Formats: sequence, C-alpha cells, structure tokens
Amino acid sequence: MKRSLANIITELWFPLVVLIVLWVLSEKSTSFYFPPLRIVLETFRRLWLFSQVRSDVLPSLGSLGLGYCLAAGVGIVLGIILGLLPRVHSVISPIMEFLRAIPGVMLLPLMLLLVGISATLKISVIAYAASWPILLNTIDGVRGLDPGLLDVARSYRLPWMRRLIWVILPAAAPQILSGMRTGLSLGVTVILFSELVGSINGIGRRMLEYQRSFAMPETWSCILLMGILGYGLNGGFLALERRVLKWDYLRRRQSIRA
Repeated sequence: MKRSLANIITELWFPLVVLIVLWVLSEKSTSFYFPPLRIVLETFRRLWLFSQVRSDVLPSLGSLGLGYCLAAGVGIVLGIILGLLPRVHSVISPIMEFLRAIPGVMLLPLMLLLVGISATLKISVIAYAASWPILLNTIDGVRGLDPGLLDVARSYRLPWMRRLIWVILPAAAPQILSGMRTGLSLGVTVILFSELVGSINGIGRRMLEYQRSFAMPETWSCILLMGILGYGLNGGFLALERRVLKWDYLRRRQSIRA
C-alpha cells in the first residue's frame, strides 16, 4: 500500500504543479480562445460530471469498447496463426503492409458511404486502427518463442490446444499486451475523429458543435475530457498488465538485481 501511494505521488506531483501554474497564469486572461483555467474546469464539471455523461460519454466508451474487443480478438487469433505458420505469413505480408499503410481515419468517407452514420461506422474504424499493433506484436511474440519450449511440449505429447494455452500464449503474452496497450491508445484517438465525421452523439460530435458555435470553454472541456479518459484507460490497462504479467515483472527484477 505504501509503495502504491508513493508511486501515485511520484506520478502526479508534476501534473499538479503544471495545473497550478496554468491556473495562476491564466486567471487574468482576456483572450477569447484561451479562457482562464478556472472557467474551463467549471464548464467541465457542469457538462461532463452530470448532464452529458449518458448522452455522449457512454456512447463513445461503448463504441470504443466494442471496436477494441473486436480488434483484440481478430489481432490475437490471426497473429497466432501467422506466427506459427511463417510461410503463410510471408505470402500475405505484402497485403498486410499495404493495408497497414492506410490510416483508419482515411477509411471514414468510404465507411460513411457503406454503413452510413451509425455506431457500426465508429466500431469498424476503431477495430481496423487498433488491430494492427495487436496483430503485429502477436506475430512477433509467437515467432520469438524459444524453440526449446515447443520441443518440450511436443516431447510430452501435449494436445495442440493445451500447447497453445500453457506454452505459446504465456510466452508471447508480454508482447501481446504491449500491442493491446498501443491499440487502446489508437482507439481513443480514432473514436474522436470518427465522431467528428459520422456520428449523431459522442464526445467528438459534441466538441464539433461547440467549436462551430465558438464556445471555447466547452471546447477546451472536451479536450480535457479526452485527455483524462486516455490517461485513465491507459492506467487501468497498465494495472491489469502488471497483474497478468506479475511473473514477468518478478523475473525482470531478479535479472536486474543479478
């Protein structure tokens, strides 16, 4: 508990100092585009702590969750297959590199024509963008397995499914989770862009409306909300990763001490 509290203090003291400095420096601001931080925080409390959570925040998080889960499922399954079958990977690698070079945001106009303004649009674009780091890290994690582990599993005549669950996935888990964390960050970014183009609700859509009406405190509050959501989701994923990969963290500590 003491170590966790110390880590939290170490991580948050500098952002708090920056927040205090911005509060003091912006208090007498007369700029229309840069209102005082006090007004931005008051607007944030009024909008995002009460009135618009259900109408905008929950739809955005729901689309992000569905798209991210779809990306994780496809990326991990396909990554394991391609990692275990290097010949298949070499055949489809040019197509993968071609598709990976196309940003998910560029698909928004096409997806808008195909599915229209709906939650399917946001989920599809998020899944496409977030799947690539998960897929590529899973391939690298599986291909980087120690051949001795697979040889031992074969010598004990483990069934393929047990070999996958007890040997392949644990050994590749650090890289898989690293790709999942990167994919989550991309998903947070893409959800904002997808709502700017094709959505009737959500944080991005609301920010676009505020920007068009020159409501600057409200616009800044949307930016603040996205930063908080991104930080919170990343922190939650890191906590989950430390719990799942506790054995890997202990191994790294022992190797550093040695």
